[in-house]
Amino acid sequence: MSSILEALVEFPAEHERNVFGAFDEHLKNIEKTLNVTLVSRDGMLKILGMPKRVEAARKLLEELLESSKRGNAITAQDVNYALALTMEEKVEKLTEMDRDIICHTVQGRPIRPKTLGQEQYVEAIRKNMIVFGVGPAGTGKTYLAMAMAVTAFRNDEVSRIILTRPAIEAGEKLGFLPGDLQSKVDPYLRPLYDALYQIMGPEHFTKNMEKGLIEVAPLAYMRGRTLDNAFIILDEAQNTTPAQMKMFLTRIGFGSKVIVTGDASQKDLPAGAVSGLDVAGRVLKKIEGIAFCKLTGKDVVRHPLVQKIVQAYENYEAKNKAAKGRRTS
Repeated sequence: MSSILEALVEFPAEHERNVFGAFDEHLKNIEKTLNVTLVSRDGMLKILGMPKRVEAARKLLEELLESSKRGNAITAQDVNYALALTMEEKVEKLTEMDRDIICHTVQGRPIRPKTLGQEQYVEAIRKNMIVFGVGPAGTGKTYLAMAMAVTAFRNDEVSRIILTRPAIEAGEKLGFLPGDLQSKVDPYLRPLYDALYQIMGPEHFTKNMEKGLIEVAPLAYMRGRTLDNAFIILDEAQNTTPAQMKMFLTRIGFGSKVIVTGDASQKDLPAGAVSGLDVAGRVLKKIEGIAFCKLTGKDVVRHPLVQKIVQAYENYEAKNKAAKGRRTS
């Protein structure tokens, strides 16, 4: 039987509250998950437990401490993800992701990938002309694409940003909304505006909109155009038809980069209609210069409850699919 091991980690007092959490909630989570005992006294954190678990806890706490020293607020979600990486023996990847700052919000908050899936997504955007980011709500598909677009725009890699969405009705009718056409489509484009306000600030966003350097428009407005030297984001692509997706992808001109984001589980198309996103995944997967990034429930960076909801739906849908397969065989 393995003997109990003891390890010590030096913990500066100014980082204790951040890493330990309110009422030591982060420490309790680590203790419970890794089956170790943590005792803090006089600037030292003692770790007690089986050798392998003590070593895992030590590495994890050192990574969280380094993150805190870089000025990050450690949340329960950060600790949960760090624990998940610890189980996969990849906790050192936290430092790599922490250093990969894409840009800063107008308030000075750094925008960076927070999960391995997001890191791969950002790398794919850097290396490819067209990237499909597919995954559930809360995985940062659109927000990270926006951050990459703003960075490219600020660095003069592109001369404009074009953001578009299909104006598909999710149970409501466009005709029932008050106002002119722009007023009717604005609610569909609001999430794109919100992200840009946060990253650029309302003033810069409005100024660039007026100059025509940032364009936010429904997908139907893309027909008949050639989009050169632009960073183009098609959001909610699961609601395109195959014809719309083909139309959009054939608008791309020289010097442009395209990100297509969507969640295959949240289609608002009429019953029986085929999604352009699904078709594109089958038709384009082997073309060089086009990358497909699949984000999962593990990459959700909203409230931890959202991650549980996404996982519950994924399990439910997988169970239904398996049951259907058994009935048809």
